[in-house]
Amino acid sequence: MQIHTILDLIDLGSIALPEFQRGYVWNRDQVRSLMDSLYRKHPVGSLLVWATRTESAKARGNTELQPGVVKLLLDGQQRITSLYGVIRGAPPRFFQGHSDAFTGLYFNLREETFEFYSPLKMKDNPAWISVTQLMQEGVGGFVQRLVTQPDLQPDLSLFINRLNAIEAVKSIELHVEEVAGEDKTVDVVVDIFNRVNSGGTKLSKGDLALARVCAGWPEARDEMKSRLTKWRRAGFEFRLEWLLRCINTIVTGEALFSALADVGTSDFQRGLTTAESAIDRLLSMVGSRLGLDHDRVLGSQYAFPVMARYLTQRGGTITDYRDRDRLLFWYIHTLLWGRYAGSTESYLNQDLALIEETEGALDRLIDQLRQYRPDLRLQPNDFRVWSRGARFYPLLYMLTRVCHARDLVSGVELSDYLLGRLSRLEVHHIFPKALLYKHGYARSDVNAIANFTFLTQESNLLVSDAHPEHYLADAAAKQPGALESNWIPNEPGLWKIERYQEFLEVRRELLARAANDFLSGLLGGSVPEADVAPDLLSRERRRVSGGISDEDEERRIYECSEWVAAQGLPEGEIMFELLSPEGGEPLAILDLAWPDGMQESYSQPVALMIDEDVATMESASQAGYRCFSCVEELKRYVEREVLAVAPDPRSA
Repeated sequence: MQIHTILDLIDLGSIALPEFQRGYVWNRDQVRSLMDSLYRKHPVGSLLVWATRTESAKARGNTELQPGVVKLLLDGQQRITSLYGVIRGAPPRFFQGHSDAFTGLYFNLREETFEFYSPLKMKDNPAWISVTQLMQEGVGGFVQRLVTQPDLQPDLSLFINRLNAIEAVKSIELHVEEVAGEDKTVDVVVDIFNRVNSGGTKLSKGDLALARVCAGWPEARDEMKSRLTKWRRAGFEFRLEWLLRCINTIVTGEALFSALADVGTSDFQRGLTTAESAIDRLLSMVGSRLGLDHDRVLGSQYAFPVMARYLTQRGGTITDYRDRDRLLFWYIHTLLWGRYAGSTESYLNQDLALIEETEGALDRLIDQLRQYRPDLRLQPNDFRVWSRGARFYPLLYMLTRVCHARDLVSGVELSDYLLGRLSRLEVHHIFPKALLYKHGYARSDVNAIANFTFLTQESNLLVSDAHPEHYLADAAAKQPGALESNWIPNEPGLWKIERYQEFLEVRRELLARAANDFLSGLLGGSVPEADVAPDLLSRERRRVSGGISDEDEERRIYECSEWVAAQGLPEGEIMFELLSPEGGEPLAILDLAWPDGMQESYSQPVALMIDEDVATMESASQAGYRCFSCVEELKRYVEREVLAVAPDPRSA
C-alpha cells in the first residue's frame, strides 16, 4: 500500500491506533533517519494491522472510525506517525507525544541531507527546502524558485531530480500484513503486539502488562493516573508501574507482571479499587504512627505491594494494634537496609510467599530480615552516612516527629509541622556549612546525617549561620530540654569547631539509642498512640556519596523534574540509589535519574547531580549514565537530543 494511501485511510478513520498502544516516543534523529532511508529507497520494514469490527474496536484519540471494519495499527506507529507529521504538517488525531520531533524538517539540495530547521544556517539559503512544504505544494513551485537562483542553475537538473525523489516518498509501497479472523481476540492481539514491538522501541514489563489490561479496559491508564494525581497532591510521587505492581500483588499474590495475563477486566478493576483503599490506609498509617508524611521521607516504596497484600488478606484493615506496629517495624527495616533496592521482583516474591498463609506472617517477614541483620538493632556506625539521600535520613525525620522533638528557638513540638516543598519544617545544619567549609571539612562531613536536625522555617531563618557555641547555648538557657529532645549533646565543649568530629560521634550514639528504643517499642507494642492522626490525603550504614544537601538544591531538582515531565517525557526518580551490579551494594545517590533513559530502554541512562564530587560522578559514569552537573545542561540535552528543538535565534 502506498504511503499517501495509508495517510488518507487514517484521515477517513479506516486505519487507527489501538487504545493499548502507548504514545509517540521517537526523536528527531529517528525521524531524519526514516526520511533519509525512504529517499534513498532503503527498506524500512512492513506494517502490521489488526482488522476488526468497528463496533468492538477500542481506538486511541477522538478518531471517528469508518463503519464496518477498521484496521488498528499494531506495528509501525512511530514510522506512520512521523510520515503523517512530515507530509501533512500536523500530527494525526490519535497522536499523543511531542510534534517537535517531526516539525520543521528541511532538505539540502547540494548535500542531500535532512536536518531540522536552524535559522542561522538555513534562512535565506535557497539550497535548503522545507520537506513539508514540498510534500504539500509539489515540485513545480520549487522549480520556479530555483530557476531564479543563478548559483543553483548549473545543477538545476540534478536538483529537480532530488526534489522529485523526495515527493516520490509519498508513493513508496509499504507491505501491510493483516491479523484477522474470529479467533483473534484482544488477548491474542496484545500478545502479537508485545512480540513485534520487542524489537523496536523497548517497552518495560510494566508497559507490556498495561497494554494487555488496556486491551480489555481502554480507560485503565487514565483511571490509574487519576489515583496517582490524588496522591501527588498529598505530597507523594508514585509511578504508574508502582501502582500496577500493587494491583498485581493484591489480585494475584505475585510480583511478576506476567501473572496479570490471566486477570480479567472486572478483576483488575476491583484490584485497582482495593489497591487505592489499601494505599490510602497505609499512607495514613505511616503518617500517623511514623510521622512519614511526604515522599522524600517515605522510603521503601516497594514494601507497599507486600503491605497492601497483607492488608487485603485481612479485609482491608488490621484490628490488632500490635500487628499494625510490627508491620511498621518490618517496613522501617526494609527501608534502612534496602530490602528492595536490588532484584526487586525476586525479593517481593519471597516476601509475598511468606505472608500467603496468614497465621504467623509477620513473624516470617521479620525472621527473613534477621537472616541479613541478625539482631535488627542499630549501631552508632550505622549513622555514619551523609546527605539527605541516605537511607537514615527518613529515620532521623521519623524520630523527630514521633519522639516529640522540640524547636530549638520557639520550643514548639516539631510534630505539629510537616516536611515538604510547601510546608514550614526545614533541615538545619547544627554546625553551619559555611563554618565547616571555612575550616576545611569535606562535603561528606558537612552534610553528615548526625549534623542534621529540623527547625521550623521561622527558626531556621533566625539561626541561619550562627555559631553553635552561641545559639546552642541560647537554646539550652531559654528552652530547657530542647537540645536533648533533638539528641544534641548538651556539652558546650563539643560545640567548638575543633571538636566537630567528637560531636558527631556522640550524637550518633544518642541517635542509635533513640532509634532502638522506638523500634523496640513498635515491636513490643508499647509505643503510645498519636494524639491526632493527620489526614495526609486531604492536604494539597555505609557511606554513600551523592544526594541532596540543602533546600536550594532540592528546589532546583524538583523544578527540573517538573520541567522534564512537562515535556511529555518519563518522570525521573529523585534520590535514586545506584547499586553495584555484583552485590547490590549502594554506590551513590543520584539527585535525579532516569535509569532507563528518557526514552525508556532506548536511550542511555541519564543523571543530574548538582555540586557532586568526582567519585560520585565517576560511579554514575561507569554505570553507563550520561551525567549532568547543572539543570541548564540537562535541559539543553533534552531539547537538542531528545526533543531536538531548534535553537531560538534570539539566543544565538
